[in-house]
Formats: sequence, structure tokens, C-alpha cells
Amino acid sequence: MEKFKHLIYDYLVNSGVSEDASAYLNMLILLVGLLLIIFIVDFIIRKLLISAFSQFAKRSKTNFDDLLITNKVPRNIAHIIPLLIALEFVPDVFADFYNFEVIIEKGLKVFAILLTLWVARSLLNTLKDYLKTLPRFKDKPIDSYIQVFMIFAWLGGIMSAIAIITDIPFLKFVTGMGAISAVVILVFKDTILGFVASIQVSINDMVRIGDWITFEKYGADGDVIEINLATVKVQNFDKTITTIPTYALISDSFKNWRGMTNSDGRRIKRAINIKQDSIKNLSEDDIKAYSKIELIRAYLESRQKDISEFNKTNAVNKELLLNGRNLTNIGVFRKYIQTYIENHSAINKDMTIMVRQLAPTVQGLPIEIYAFSSDKRWVNYEYIMADIFDHVLASVPYFDLEIFELPTTFSSH
Repeated sequence: MEKFKHLIYDYLVNSGVSEDASAYLNMLILLVGLLLIIFIVDFIIRKLLISAFSQFAKRSKTNFDDLLITNKVPRNIAHIIPLLIALEFVPDVFADFYNFEVIIEKGLKVFAILLTLWVARSLLNTLKDYLKTLPRFKDKPIDSYIQVFMIFAWLGGIMSAIAIITDIPFLKFVTGMGAISAVVILVFKDTILGFVASIQVSINDMVRIGDWITFEKYGADGDVIEINLATVKVQNFDKTITTIPTYALISDSFKNWRGMTNSDGRRIKRAINIKQDSIKNLSEDDIKAYSKIELIRAYLESRQKDISEFNKTNAVNKELLLNGRNLTNIGVFRKYIQTYIENHSAINKDMTIMVRQLAPTVQGLPIEIYAFSSDKRWVNYEYIMADIFDHVLASVPYFDLEIFELPTTFSSH
């Protein structure tokens, strides 16, 4: 090799070319030859590796090897051998130009660091894509962990590259970095906060990809589609995308609807306000009229029998309806709604079903329905709830009750 690297030089000198010109021409020809060899080797190895991976992927049952090709792992690995060839022969090409040799070698070593980072990133992206296809990892913030690793890898790579360029030993360079660590922490403050937040979110299982969350502070109301180191992306129900800082998940309050999604029903909790002066005790004629309502006929017969026996036993003077025990139209109405809800086909009978009376307000007496629909899908849930309250609102007049409405005022001009 010693003779070969000066073969062109010797030929040019013997041909009458000056020594300086011969040295430059010798270096230039060798450089062109080396670049040509590197290009050819890189092309051949790249084609062979991609072809081999493609053939293997066709025979393999797993999609991991397909993801390796998609993320350009074979292409990046193919550059390693041409790089080694360059590092091996650069000293021979620039044998007579030491300063050029030093600069090119440093450049190749920096490129080697970059190539290592590219290969690592390709492999990690492949691993990320593969894990996301597995059910147990599908909702985990894998992007965050890979981003953290790559940040430290790039930081180490940059420091290594600077150490190579400046000829400062790596350990000495890293030790010197301690003096500017405060600046580094300040620059990467959001990244550090995001990293800590993503770990806490994962460990505490606060949010998963696919969860429906409501974050009023950021105007987010929809499904989580991505969790990474810095941000959480939420696709709202109007198909807009809201981006939330990851650390906001542990510093602010938000609502995760996963508990409802994983349960056996979606809660219905809504009240109607009854006008209080329409509430009354029931007379015999009232009870006779209400007995035509099939859902509460048996209840009225049973309750009225018990009430009559009590009043008779205690010699209650029923000339005044207030005396003794009585049924009220609001009480019978509550029982009717309770029975109606219990017989509704869309209500989960294994979960709480309750029709309750809330504290009276200036806007009437609230009668609240508390139950769970079996169908948790938003559109169906809204339909079920509307169907129930359509019926309830239409039932109110049958019990001589009135819905409270704020009085409408008219002004004349």
C-alpha cells in the first residue's frame, strides 16, 4: 500500500510534473478513487441488505421486520462499512497533507457519531411502532421514553463531537460541562418537566392513549391520540386538535372518562322542577283517577289499603284531608317515574336506579332521575336520556302537577 499511494506521484514526477503539483494531483486522484469505491460499496451493501430484509419480512409472521424496513434500519446500517473503509484509507489518501488528514478524520468521526444516533433512532422507532401494535402497550406513552433516551443520546453525541473537534478528552470535557449545568437545566426545563410528568402519568395510570378526557383550562374535550415528552394531543369531538403540556396533567385538574367507559353504564343525572303550589294531598276521587295509570295501579291499591287501615285504626277525622296519613300527587309521581325507569329497556338494572327529591328552591321542587344507561355511546346515550325526559315531562299534567317556568314579562312601547 505504501508503494501504491505514491505510484501516481512517482509517475507524474518522472513525467516532468513538479513535486508540489504531483502531490496534489496524487491526492486528488486517490480521493476520487476512494469516493468512487465508497459510493459503489455503499450502493451494493444497501441493495443487498434491503433485499435480504425484504425477503425475510415476507417469510416472517411478525411485522417487526417490516417496521425495520419502514424506519430505514437496513439503509442506515449499510453506511457503516463504507464509513470504516473511509476511516481506513483516508490516512493513505492524505499522506502528504497532514492538516487535511486531521480535518477529514475528525469529520468522519463526527459522522460516525451521527450515524450511530441515526441507527439507534431507527431501531427505537421500530420498537415503538411494534409495541404500539401490542394490546398491553398500545395505551402507554412509549414516545415519551424514546424521546428522553434520544435527548440524552443526542446530548452525549454532541459533547463527543465537540470533544473530537477540540481535541479535548471526553471525560475532561464532561467535567467542564458541570460549570454550565445550570444553563442546560434552564434550556431543557420544559423537557425535564415533561419527562417527570410522563413518568408519573404512566406509573399512576392517569391517562392512556384512547382515553376520553375533559380539560376545561385548555378547551380540550375528546380522545387522547398521542402522549409524548412535551405534549399530549387530544382530538376533540368537533375533530379539532388541542395540544396540552404533559406536565399540566399533574399540575392541573382534568376529568378522565375512562371509569365510565369501563363501567357497565353511563350515568343519567338530571332533574325537572315542579311548581310547588301544584303539590297536594290526594282525595279518594284523585286516587280513583290515578288508578287508571297501569304502572302504578297495584302500588296505589296496596298503599291506599294500608293508609285506610291506619286512619281507621287511629280514628282519624278525614273530614279534613290533611289529617292522618295521605298520598300526595308528588309522591305518586315519583313512584311512577321510578317504576317507569326500572322498566325501561335501555337502563342497566344492575346499577343504581333512583328518583329523588332535592331541596326546594326559588325555581320549584327538583325531582331528579339518577340511573345508568346500558349504551355508553354518546349519540345513543343522548337519545335514551331525551326519550326518558320526553315521557316524564309529558306525564306531569296527569298528576295535576305543573312544571316551573320563569314568568315571561312583556313590555309595551
